[in-house]
Parts: sequence; C-alpha cells; structure tokens
Amino acid sequence: MAETITIKLAIPTREEMVDDHFGHCDFFTVVDIVDGKVESSVRVESPQGCGCKSDIAQKLSKMGVKVMLAGNIGQGAINKLAASSIQVIRGCKGEISSLLDAFLKGELHDNAEICSNHECHHTISLLEVHPL
Repeated sequence: MAETITIKLAIPTREEMVDDHFGHCDFFTVVDIVDGKVESSVRVESPQGCGCKSDIAQKLSKMGVKVMLAGNIGQGAINKLAASSIQVIRGCKGEISSLLDAFLKGELHDNAEICSNHECHHTISLLEVHPL
C-alpha cells in the first residue's frame, strides 16, 4: 500500500485572489492537499501587524502549514516563516484555485524577489516539499 502524501499550505488572500502584499492580506487560505488533490480549505484571519511583527508564522506552523504561496513578501516575514519551518514560494498571483492547480502540477516558480531584487528561479514540486 502506498504512503499517503499530505501537505498543508497557506496563501495570503484578498477577494479570492492571492494578495500581492503578505503583510496586508485580509486573511489566509489554509489548504490541505492529500495525494495531489485539494481535500479541504479554511480561512484564517490575518492579525493586526501581520508579517514580521505578528505571531502568524507560529500560528500557521501549529496548524501544520509547511508552505506559504505568497505574492510580495519582505525578508523579515520570510525569516519568521523559516524559523517556523514554513517554506515560502514568492511571486504567486491570481485566483486561489488557479494557483493551487499550478502548485499541484509543479508549475510554481519562486521568483526570489524581496522588494525589487531579482536573483535565480527555483521550481518546486509536491515531492520536494514532502519527499516519499
């Protein structure tokens, strides 16, 4: 019997779209993916001072979140998420459902941008986040 692959990810959200600014999102969409399919999602309210000045990283980590699919995000927030063992994929945009489809297909690329810096591009797949 094959092992079940489960991952929980979070997306800063505004009006069913990826919010372009992590620290000012309306809420986080937290999604459970089981064996390559979206199983469920819940809404987690965004605290005041979200980002590097809040406890959102710890809260999401306690929920089991391992990946943050973010639009624009600062280094302070990335550091807090990393300290809570949450991997960040930057440069995400568009409707939440389309973003999840791209994630499941392994088509998301971290644009490596913080503010306006460009570096290299990395591709991430479900197996990289949760190896067999």
